[in-house]
Amino acid sequence: MSETKLVTVGHLKKGDTCLIDGVACKVTDISVSRPGKHGHAKVNLTAVGLLDSKKRNTMMPGHDKIEAPIIEKKTAQVLAINGNIANIMDETSFETFDLEIPEELKKDCTEGRNVLYWALMGQKVMKQVK
Repeated sequence: MSETKLVTVGHLKKGDTCLIDGVACKVTDISVSRPGKHGHAKVNLTAVGLLDSKKRNTMMPGHDKIEAPIIEKKTAQVLAINGNIANIMDETSFETFDLEIPEELKKDCTEGRNVLYWALMGQKVMKQVK
């Protein structure tokens, strides 16, 4: 199964995801400039990394294709916590693995609670405590 799909740059909107420099990003701003009579529309994309929160910018023709990551949103249960690492078990596959607990979720993340995590680009990241 591929981890990305191709989308046309001109069809992206705010909130969509795409790959910029090989990093999964969420589009925060998009502007289209339409040069002269025979020119192609240029799309200026500004996006923030989903995993590292760094701002990235790229400009490309509107008819070009760009890769977009396929994000799987899954639920898991916290089995144990060791420092800032939680050992969790996926609720559908019953697979257990360790995830780093983001700073903003540390006070809510306790043993026995359910969490929402994203699997994208071969990485897993905790997003929300349910």
